[in-house]
Amino acid sequence: MNPNKEKISIEIDNSKAKSKNKIVASRNFNVAVVGATGLVGKEVIALLSERRFKIGTLKAFSSERTAGETIDYRDTEVSAEEIKENSFDDVDIAFFAVDNELAKKYCAMASAKGVICIDKSSAFREDLAIPLVVPEVNPEDIANYKNKNIISSPNCATIPLVQVLAPLNQKAKIKRVVVSTYQAVSGAGKNGIAELDKQTRDLFNMRDIESTVFANRIAFNVLPCIPATGNSRQDQSTDEEHKIIIESQRILNNPKLGVAVTCVRVPVFNGHSASVNIEFNESISPEEARSLLAAASGVVVIDDLPANLYPTPADASGEDVTLVGRIRKDESLPHGLSLWFSSDNLRTGAALNAVRIAEILCSEYLK
Repeated sequence: MNPNKEKISIEIDNSKAKSKNKIVASRNFNVAVVGATGLVGKEVIALLSERRFKIGTLKAFSSERTAGETIDYRDTEVSAEEIKENSFDDVDIAFFAVDNELAKKYCAMASAKGVICIDKSSAFREDLAIPLVVPEVNPEDIANYKNKNIISSPNCATIPLVQVLAPLNQKAKIKRVVVSTYQAVSGAGKNGIAELDKQTRDLFNMRDIESTVFANRIAFNVLPCIPATGNSRQDQSTDEEHKIIIESQRILNNPKLGVAVTCVRVPVFNGHSASVNIEFNESISPEEARSLLAAASGVVVIDDLPANLYPTPADASGEDVTLVGRIRKDESLPHGLSLWFSSDNLRTGAALNAVRIAEILCSEYLK
């Protein structure tokens, strides 16, 4: 356990960035969660409960394989159902935590009935008619939900990245960003967690290693390829890298922003991290950057290297904020900074972003 965990917890608890219960809807809404038995789906339901989201009825949907599974919600349990033709009748808002093909199919079904869909897949992120939103950065774009009754939530590594970049960009315009991610196996779902666990046990017990989720061994290894299926793009980048580039440019409203990304899967169960090098058009000091980030919503600065205080995925896991530290001048550039961040990819990078979108939607647009 990190000996400085208590100090880090105090910093998080004292931060105004932890914004539970600050946005309150004026009435109850009927809510559905599609993919409710998956890691992100369960996290969405947990956050709806924790943040006291005003819900009339809650429906949970899953595949036929996990239909009937129960999910804890407040003081009771919700049973997952298989989706049917009338599943979205009387639903106001639906969260989708499923793959692209299912998202396209079921968002079409739901939006046609007037349901507002908040989708975590990458199915709609490059559709300029559909808002791609990080509430701490571009909440005003939520107003465009009316275009297609769909709001897209970004990649789990894009969200913390733009949370960190946006306040710095307001002070000194960013010219180029180089990002190297260190992404936990929970980003590959339940099976990714199970594979790391099994491979670790098998190695310690001198058993043969099998890799089915990842193309190569993940235990005590790092894999510079996400998704695990390998290259699918002509420029030899991966889909994950492409997503972060395109989504960051969209959310920061700068299609010409230079972004270079290498995504790496690491043998960590939960919590994504990234090393970020930023080139600015003008001067910005590490001290200014710390001050700006400390004041930013959704971000907590943990940055005292002599005291061994810096973000780790273990510190970020279970938290509702992105932890940023190791903020220092990049001496290779006239106007450059380097920094590091860690965030919980299931909460901050997925479920929480979607729930925050819904909170603003309900309080500002669906009164």
